Amino acid sequence: MVTRIDSLQKEDVFEDSWEITPKHFDPKFKERYQSKEYQYETIIDSKKQTAWDRFWKAIKDFFSRLFDFRDVDNTLSGFEIFMKIIAFIIIGFVIYLIVRLIINKEGQWVFSKNKKKIIVSEMVEENIHTIDFKEIIQHSKSNKEYRLTIRYYYLWLLKSLSDKEIIEWDIEKTNSDYLYEIQSPTLKENFKYLSYIYEYSWYGEFEINETDFSKAEKAFEKAIANT
Repeated sequence: MVTRIDSLQKEDVFEDSWEITPKHFDPKFKERYQSKEYQYETIIDSKKQTAWDRFWKAIKDFFSRLFDFRDVDNTLSGFEIFMKIIAFIIIGFVIYLIVRLIINKEGQWVFSKNKKKIIVSEMVEENIHTIDFKEIIQHSKSNKEYRLTIRYYYLWLLKSLSDKEIIEWDIEKTNSDYLYEIQSPTLKENFKYLSYIYEYSWYGEFEINETDFSKAEKAFEKAIANT
């Protein structure tokens, strides 16, 4: 029985006598695939590009190099590091300006000299003839909101001029429009001066101290009483 198994094993053994020849790539095999049939990328002729296309391509290449951190094996030179830092600072500054412009609802810088925001209801201007200016002025004065109080005085002056039919009140009109409507030279000069005080304090966003406010208040009260 053992002899039979041994004979079967010998018969089943196959010895490979083929000679293996290694294959080698042709060193110039890439040249066979340089024709248009093997080009799968869109190549744009630089001569056909407009100046606008070349500009955006330069911008794209710049940011590609700026944010390309894949080549970590090569050490960046000092100049390249410096240029990347400058670029990041510029980008951050531009974003900062955009955010400031969006946040500011009045079109003025949020971080201006006057950080104290003064909110005035639009109802004051729209209902100028129904407002009790004495009451709201007393309230703003008690809170030492001098800029806001001067604004109320100016609107009160416009109301008085409108009641006397010296001007025609319209929320869309400017101070120059009202100045043109005033016929009296003396009143015109006073109105011009009070308009300057109002614009300087309100639109210029300059802080008004108690002394300056007291002088402005007397000028407004005198003008309102004489209209």
